[in-house]
Amino acid sequence: MTESNAAAIAATRETPRDRRRALLWQLVDDYSLIGIFIVLFAVLSMTVRYFFSWDNVVGLALSVSQIGMVACTMMFCLASRDFDLSVGSTVAFAGVFCAIVSNATGSVVIGIAAAIVAGALVGFVNGVVIAKLKINALITTLATMEIVRGLAFIASHGQAVGVSSEAFFTLGSSQFLGLPVPVWVTLACFVVFGVLLNKTIYGRNTLAIGGNPDAARLAGVAVDRVRIAIFLIQGLIAALAGVILASRMTSGQPNAGEGFELNVISACVLGGVSLMGGRATISGVLVGVLIMGTVQNAMSLMNIDAFYQYLVRGAILLIAVLVDQLKNRRQSR
Repeated sequence: MTESNAAAIAATRETPRDRRRALLWQLVDDYSLIGIFIVLFAVLSMTVRYFFSWDNVVGLALSVSQIGMVACTMMFCLASRDFDLSVGSTVAFAGVFCAIVSNATGSVVIGIAAAIVAGALVGFVNGVVIAKLKINALITTLATMEIVRGLAFIASHGQAVGVSSEAFFTLGSSQFLGLPVPVWVTLACFVVFGVLLNKTIYGRNTLAIGGNPDAARLAGVAVDRVRIAIFLIQGLIAALAGVILASRMTSGQPNAGEGFELNVISACVLGGVSLMGGRATISGVLVGVLIMGTVQNAMSLMNIDAFYQYLVRGAILLIAVLVDQLKNRRQSR
């Protein structure tokens, strides 16, 4: 019996109850996260003072802007069965490097460009080591996380590096149509990377690699090249986020971005990006980022102790991972 005949027989044995159950699970996968965010936002708006004020909503959007930017590229990384622990260190190093180069050259533009190139270089090194040398992504990015963080401290002598040009601060503090510029940059990232994921060969190849890298290679996908490109873009966007964060903080700080990578990965997993690869949606990542930011913002407004905030964020990540595992098991049946 051929595989096509077996599939046809299996399809004929599917009952209306099975089809309804499959449709129900599909609806849950597609809309449950959005529903959770709406309910969470509504409850907090009614119970937490000042939460629903315009200033707080704008502040919430600004607080998650850098996480949202990097989550857009971490989505591709996770969807291809990899991950990057070095993004937090890249954020810090980019801010420090941008400040140093801007002061040395007297040009903010040169400083920003140098920081973004440096971040892309970190990503390129990660990609080459992982794709070409076949070193595990955990070990590789854990090593570069420490190396790049060390470079940030060495270059800054362990101190914040201020920028003499006032023009640098407008990137993080100016507004357009009532919203801070970093929020607009983040929205642009979601649009661009959403198009890349859903409308381009690059996005399809990423999901194919995550689903089955060997099958993708046999189908003609340049697996190593795609993986290197994913990490390169990851480093570039992390550096851009670092520059914007430095602009907001008015200096490049070597200890910036500590724990940043865990927040980004948590938002992606919460947004339905599979840790097993092959599954990701840009809308899910957006909602995941908003849920993480909403919970953090509400805890801050309620003056919850920082120690307990660690517990809450860890619990959210654990729940997201458990849900991801349940989805994988159900889809493998």
